[in-house]
Order: sequence, then structure tokens, then C-alpha cells
Amino acid sequence: MSRSIAYTSSPLLASPTPVWRSKFIVAAIALAFAGLAARAVYIQVLANDFFQRQGEVRYARTLELPANRGRILDRNGVVMASSIPVPSIWAIPEDVPREPTKLKALAKLLGMSMAELDKRLEDEDKTFVWLKRQVDESVGKEIEALAIKGIYQRKEYKRQYPEGEAAAHVVGFTNVEDKGQEGIELAFNKDLGGRAGSRRVIKDRMGRVVEDVGEQIAPVDGRDLQLSIDSKVQFFAYQKLKEAVLAHKAKAGSVVVLDVLSGEVLALANYPSYVPGKRQNLSGEQLRNRALTDTFEPGSTMKPFVIGLALDQGRVKPETPIQTAPGRMTIGSATISDSHVHDVLSVTQVIEKSSNVGTVKIAMQMPARSLWEMYNSLGFGQKPQLPFPGAVSGRLRPYKSWRPIEEATMSYGYGISVSLFQLAQAYSIFGRNGDRVPVSMLKVSEPPLGLPVIGERHAREVRHMLHLVTGAGGTAPKAQTMGYSVGGKTGTAHKVEGRGYAAKKYRGVFAGLAPIDAPRIAVAVMIDEPSNGQYFGGQVAAPVFSQTVQQTLKVLGIAPDMSVKPQIVTELVEESF
Repeated sequence: MSRSIAYTSSPLLASPTPVWRSKFIVAAIALAFAGLAARAVYIQVLANDFFQRQGEVRYARTLELPANRGRILDRNGVVMASSIPVPSIWAIPEDVPREPTKLKALAKLLGMSMAELDKRLEDEDKTFVWLKRQVDESVGKEIEALAIKGIYQRKEYKRQYPEGEAAAHVVGFTNVEDKGQEGIELAFNKDLGGRAGSRRVIKDRMGRVVEDVGEQIAPVDGRDLQLSIDSKVQFFAYQKLKEAVLAHKAKAGSVVVLDVLSGEVLALANYPSYVPGKRQNLSGEQLRNRALTDTFEPGSTMKPFVIGLALDQGRVKPETPIQTAPGRMTIGSATISDSHVHDVLSVTQVIEKSSNVGTVKIAMQMPARSLWEMYNSLGFGQKPQLPFPGAVSGRLRPYKSWRPIEEATMSYGYGISVSLFQLAQAYSIFGRNGDRVPVSMLKVSEPPLGLPVIGERHAREVRHMLHLVTGAGGTAPKAQTMGYSVGGKTGTAHKVEGRGYAAKKYRGVFAGLAPIDAPRIAVAVMIDEPSNGQYFGGQVAAPVFSQTVQQTLKVLGIAPDMSVKPQIVTELVEESF
């Protein structure tokens, strides 16, 4: 017979249990379930977008699909800048095995030391690090052949510049992100760059694409730009400029070639220059686009504008006599002199012999306002209407502040500062029979309309004077060109240094036109600080003008207009400055 157990006799079971405790436990459990339910609702309903994004961050990526940057072409379609696909090398540091042999080979291919490579790979928490951007295709293949775990490649676009240093200051360059930094590349970056596309993908931890998700947005390639530059003219002008700078042991030089009919820039070159695709250890001296950014006192190259104004106002005629003896004149406490003493000179001879005294006497017949208006209408004191960054306006002070001596010196190019580009554009008015057209770095389809500066007859008369400057009795016989008639004006100016002028530092300048009876081009040349014994513009700049004119007119298909051999004299008539 079984024995019954009296549970109430156990002291543990018989102890009284409060009712609230059991209710509390049940309530706590219910509350916990309610909290979990609320959290589930929050995660899956209310904050669903946030947590979806957080999840996607860990596996989904938006890849940029780079647009192919537009090409830069010369006026004839020759490529001056283009993009090619190249590999860029990156790594997942924590996955790269430390195999000395392979890593040494990798470092050598990347052109870096083992210490530099180790430094880039030392942080194993990184899941992405660039090792080298935009390597050669052959280098990429050799790196791929090493088969190093954790080393990967990505396609990017690299800019190439076939014209090299000759066109560097025109085309400029881009950075490793394919953004324009200088020249046309910077000025037209938005047009050339296009618009990048995008691709939404899922990647694994190795960086490999597992799946495409969402809609892919295709990139819009940049548009090609066709410049007004002629690559043949550009190359030849640069080479002759470089030769002159080196021969005269000069600090620098610039040359500008304009088509006077259309206002197009056919060439713009500076030396020193640089190779756009190899920019290691570049200096500011190499980067400066001196033809647009450097200003100087243009010296005697301003005299034709003064004479043109006086002719236009009817104050003189080409044959009007001007007494220049004894070769000097005093205004206030200052004395103006000529390099050679002349007697009576005609207005034409004032230009031919480059007489300061004769030019000042003509200029002082006109009010200061007239001279200022003439210079202003030529674009002096105004920034050229070009897209280039850094183009300067020069300096042309208001005429009301001019003293008599300043009005006098401005007539032969002191007290005013201009860029070489401004000077070339100003000379184009004589080639266009007195009017001025806007300039363009892009090829134009129709010649623009010009604004009149001086009358057509007087522009022709000044052109004749400029032609005599390059003759046997002028200051620039070395500007004569084989087969083509030319005209122009020399300028030699002391360089400003501090508050005064450097005693033995000069700029030699020549600006002119060709062919002289029906001009097609205007060319301006500047040689900065020649130091090999010659410094006059007719000695250092005129030969560059001559060589550039001959090649340019041949390239443009302009027929010779004079006897084959120019009559160049051996003795140079020195100009006043």
C-alpha cells in the first residue's frame, strides 16, 4: 500500500508566496515581448530605410563610370591632347602576403622603394589603398603576371600630349583625377570633362563585383575642342624662339602669331616650357604663360600708334618735316634723347629711324586724352577677351593724372605696361586697314566684324613706314623674310627693377605684319634679358619674327610677293629707347 505525502508538511512548500511577485514576473515577460515587438516594428517599418542603407554600405557600392575626356585638336584636326585607358594599381593591405621576392619586384615596377611600398601596406585595417595611379599598359601586365594576392587593377584615363613642350602653355594639363589645371584644359574643363555615369553593384570583401543592382547611368563623354592654333606654326615658332633665347643667353622669351583677317591665334609659345605629361620638379618659371601673364614697357613699338593717331587727326602728313636736332629735348627736369643725332626728319623717317624726339614733338601736339583714347581702343589696360586663366590687363593710367613728361614718355613706350599678346593684337589694326577684331583661341567659321580705330588710308601709310623699318636704313633689317615683304617696329626697353630701371637688363621686342601690302598675319616677339652682347629688338627679336613669318605664310599657302632674296645689311641702325 502506497504511502501518501503531505506537501503542506514541507516548510519550503508551505511558505507563503506574495501574489504580486508572480504578477510582476508575468508583466515583465509581457513587457519584454512588447519591447521586442516595438523594436521589430521600428526596424522593419519606421526606420527601415536607415537600416537598409547601413546594410548596403557593407556590401553595395556605387561605382563611378568615368566619362572619356574630349580631345583638343588644332585647326586642321591634328590631336594636341587625348585620353587613353591605362591601369591604376590598388591593394587590400591585409590580404597582401609578405613575400619579399614578389614585393621587391612589385616595388621596382611601381618605381618606388621597398620602404615606400611597406609604408603603404603597413596598415592592415585598410581595405583599399592606391599604390600607383595611371601606370603604363606594359607595367600593368607585368604586375598582373606577378599574381600577388590582394593586388588589383582599375582602368582609368590618362591624358597624352603629342605636341609636348611646344604647345604646353596652350593646352595645359590635367591632374590625376582628369581635371584641368592649366591652359585650355582648365579654361574649357567643363566642356572637355563631360559627365560621369554610375553603376550600382554588390561587392564581396575581395572587391569583386558579384551582382548589378539598380539602373546603370551611362557617362556622357566630353566634347572635342578645335583650336585656332596651327600645330605646325606653333612648333616652328617655339623652336625658333627657343634657339634665340639660348643663343642670346636670355632669361626667357615669347612669341604670338595672329591671323589678322579672323582674329584667330595661330601660335602662342613661351620658353622656358615643360612637357605636360612629365611634370616632376616643375618650376613657376616653366609654368608661366608669359605672353599673357607678363607685362612690360613696350618701348618704341608704341610709336606707330602715335603717328597713326596724328595722321588720323590731320596734325601731320607722312612728309611733314620734324626738327629733331640736336637729338635731345628737355621737358621739366627730364631730358629725352635719341641714340643718334639727326637733323630734320619727315614723319615717315621718325618711324624708320625710331626717333624719340620726333615722336614726342608729334605727340605733344595732341591732348593727353586723345592718346589715352587711342591706347584704350587698342585694348591696352584691359584684360584680353580670352578664356585663359591669368591673362592680365596691363597698366594704362587715366590721362587726367599724366604730367607733361609722362605724356611724352608714353608716346615711346615708357609709363605704360602691356603684355606681348596685347601688343600683337594692337598691331593687327594696321593689317586690317584700321579696325580691331576680337581674338579667339577656337577656330572660327566666319570672320568677325571689326571696330574702327584709325582710317584706312592712314593705316596704309603707317604700314609703309613699318616696311621701311625693315629696310637698309631702318632699325630691323634682320626682320626681312625670304620671298615675303614685311613691316614692323623694334622696341628695346630697360627693365623695371625696384623703383627704377636696371642699368643692364633689357627686353628686346619686335612686332610686325606680313605680307606688307595685303597682311595676313601679325607676329610679336619678346626676348627677356638677353646677355650675350646683343639686346636691341632688331638684333634679338627680329630674326625670330623673320623665321616665323616665312614658315607661317608657307603653311597658310600664301604666295611669295617679292624677290627671293631679302636685302639685309650687316650694320644695324640702333633704335632710341
